[in-house]
Amino acid sequence: MKVRVVVTGRSYHASSNLPREIEVPDGTTIAAAIDQLEQQLEQGETFPASCLVAVSGQHLGTRGTLPDQQLRDNDELMLVAPVAGG
Repeated sequence: MKVRVVVTGRSYHASSNLPREIEVPDGTTIAAAIDQLEQQLEQGETFPASCLVAVSGQHLGTRGTLPDQQLRDNDELMLVAPVAGG
C-alpha cells in the first residue's frame, strides 16, 4: 500500500532526500513506517521522540507516545519536529 509522507519542522533539512511517498506492506504500523523513513536519513540523523505525528489530518501525539495503529492505503503520514528559538 502507498503512504504519502510530509516532514516539516526541525528535521526538515535532514529529510530533503526522503521520498514523498513510500510503499509499505498491509498491516504496517505508524511506528514501523517512521522507522523505515528514518533508515533513509543521513547517518546519525533521527526523528526525535518529541516529533508530532498526524495521520490523514488526525493528530496522534508524539513519536514517543504513538498508539499501535496500522496505516491504510493512501494515508498521509505527517511528522512535525518541534522548533525552538526566539
